[in-house]
Amino acid sequence: MTEIAISLLDVEEEDAVSYFYNVETAKINYFHLDVNDGKFVDNNNIKKMKDFALKINTVCMTPREVHLMTENPREYFDYFIDQGADRIIFHLEACKDKEEILNNIKYLNENGIKAGIAISPDTSIEKVYDYLPYIHMVLLMSVIPGRGGQKFIPEVLRKIEKLKNYCVDNDFDIDIEVDGGINNITCRDAVSSGATILVAGKYILNSDNYAEAVRSLREEYIEEEKE
Repeated sequence: MTEIAISLLDVEEEDAVSYFYNVETAKINYFHLDVNDGKFVDNNNIKKMKDFALKINTVCMTPREVHLMTENPREYFDYFIDQGADRIIFHLEACKDKEEILNNIKYLNENGIKAGIAISPDTSIEKVYDYLPYIHMVLLMSVIPGRGGQKFIPEVLRKIEKLKNYCVDNDFDIDIEVDGGINNITCRDAVSSGATILVAGKYILNSDNYAEAVRSLREEYIEEEKE
């Protein structure tokens, strides 16, 4: 079954607690905290996302994943580990070399955190292959990192398919997560290409019915519509 992560990038701070509660009752699988440092991407929302992590702890039981769009991702690991993150995803492009990437993965695994690597739309999918034995997931950005509300980049679909086929051929059991421009239309191509987790933000946030919006992204709903 396709899993749904709700991006909190565009959630207003004054509405946060009620929104967290309402989308949790819509049966999402993960809260997805997009952490931007103003360096790796333009806008800095570190304080906001740290506050969101605290607030989620007060009202929600849903697992949370942290997507670090930051330089020096290791700097932020401990805070979000302490706040109960289940998965932490850092960008391959933010690391200076293979040693840093492997050390980050090792640190997360040793602390009981599921480690993930994210790549931007212009990064070759082959660059993650060496790390697949050590991680739980790969996140493919289907928009330019750092801002919500962008259109889905269709060229990413081929990368999803290549990663899925490589994992099948080499017996790697990992999640393939797609983040950016996800709605009830783009989700179909992402899932058919091999995505197992979809990150949606404004599509759910702007919906009048969170539960129906979440349901419309799931694989079984897509299959029902085909029949």
